[in-house]
Amino acid sequence: QVQLVESGGGLVQPGGSLRLSCSASEVPSSVHAMSWYRQAPGSQRLLVARIFSHGVTNYLDAVKGRFTISRDNANKTTILQMNALKPEDTAVYYCNLNIYATKKDYWGQGTQVTVSL
Repeated sequence: QVQLVESGGGLVQPGGSLRLSCSASEVPSSVHAMSWYRQAPGSQRLLVARIFSHGVTNYLDAVKGRFTISRDNANKTTILQMNALKPEDTAVYYCNLNIYATKKDYWGQGTQVTVSL
């Protein structure tokens, strides 16, 4: 069972930056994707950014140019660098690991990001 632990959320003013980290207990050697999702109150969970095991990345249109997803394979960590934050970025952010061969999904517990004056 893979464990994912997020950290780095908090309160920031509009225009500020936050860096979210997702630490995995293990990372599969097979094809997989590490992703960040977010869910605002009363809204569905949305894919924010994804990085595949081969390095390709995808982003939600609303965060392109502001957010960057990256991996530190040595430390089994996935990073979401968030710049130029807006109030509409406020949500609980969840880390996800999807393993293609087994179609298994693993989720972290979530970390709150609040963008407000």
